Amino acid sequence: MVWIRTWHTYIGVLIAPSVLFFALTGILQIFSLHEAHGKYQPPALVEKLGRVHKDQVFALGEHHEPPPGPSPPEEEKEEDEGSTGTELLKWYFAAVGAGLFASTGMGLYMGLTHFRHQRTGWVLLIVGTLVPVVLATI
Repeated sequence: MVWIRTWHTYIGVLIAPSVLFFALTGILQIFSLHEAHGKYQPPALVEKLGRVHKDQVFALGEHHEPPPGPSPPEEEKEEDEGSTGTELLKWYFAAVGAGLFASTGMGLYMGLTHFRHQRTGWVLLIVGTLVPVVLATI
């Protein structure tokens, strides 16, 4: 059982930065905060992080402007927004993402402070942070 706990900690500390990243960017994507729509323009960093989450590319995407002409009637706009159930589901999944972020952060704290092999834990955390950053930017 000790070796399972040890390997669980190693794996958890290694992948924690990616889990934190996906939890945070997933929350942003639930509400489409990574994409331009209407008058909303996302900050460049949020857009780039959204691209990493979806396409594994750290770059700005192409902006698709709405076609010229009259805007759709109000009824059509409301249909695109979704039902009450859809909105509630978005908020539920946002809460799940926040819970995943918090739980992973607490697990990371425990893995780095309450573990015999703290130096190994810190090395794995650094590797787990740098490898995705380097791969996304090359």
